[in-house]
Amino acid sequence: MLVLSRQLDETIMIGAQIEVTVVDVRGDKVRLGINAPRNVQVHRKEVFEAIRNENTQSISVQMDDLEAADENLRTMRRHKPPRSQST
Repeated sequence: MLVLSRQLDETIMIGAQIEVTVVDVRGDKVRLGINAPRNVQVHRKEVFEAIRNENTQSISVQMDDLEAADENLRTMRRHKPPRSQST
């Protein structure tokens, strides 16, 4: 981890497009201003982790769900009326 010291109104550059500026210091809290391109998402770490966990849960599939879906498809195919042939 890189550790840098900055004072009020001083900026750190991340690459050529992301600026992090110390906006305010009050007691043990530091306010940072972040200027980044619109395509770069900026979140507090706890928000980022919540989003990541939610995305992981939404894409995970339980085996029981797959088996139930498979059984439903098989049942639908067994009970599907034959297609009429047109001439």
